[in-house]
Amino acid sequence: MNGFKLSKGNERPHRVNSQIRISPVVLINQEGRNMGSMPTHKAMDIAAMVGLDLVEIAPNSRPPVCRIMDFGKFKFEQGVKEKKQRKKQRVNQVKEVHLSPSIQKHDLETKAKAARRFLESGHNVNIRLEFRRREMAHKDIGELVMAEFGSLLSDCSDVVVHPKMEGRSLCCVLAPKQSPKV
Repeated sequence: MNGFKLSKGNERPHRVNSQIRISPVVLINQEGRNMGSMPTHKAMDIAAMVGLDLVEIAPNSRPPVCRIMDFGKFKFEQGVKEKKQRKKQRVNQVKEVHLSPSIQKHDLETKAKAARRFLESGHNVNIRLEFRRREMAHKDIGELVMAEFGSLLSDCSDVVVHPKMEGRSLCCVLAPKQSPKV
């Protein structure tokens, strides 16, 4: 039986049965009781009599700790645990909304509605107002558009990064409004 570990990274896979070369080992039986230190071949014989595998669970301790268990079931349970952990992790995405200084009021409201949906689903929103060609001469118009956009979303968002120029664009980051703690 192969000793593969499901987790990614540079962790060593679990050694199983004949892959365990170090002798003696501390043996823990299938009920979890410590059976003491014994030669590896004797521990493998005990595991074979029960019909289970001998799995090295603490390879760095001296002597290494081995346990009698069903290795296939163990791998499956490890996979389920990792899946649950990945499910619990919340990746906070940053969504982006593009504007222009010449945007019309209705289009601005439509973009605000999309940004509101992102904020309500818990994502941060990066607002980028792009200046093209001669629009750079009228940065004040862009600042007014950004202020109006911010006022449309002021009830459901907090400003994380205030509007600032980054090259040819005016950028701002909004986060979902935090509920006040009582």
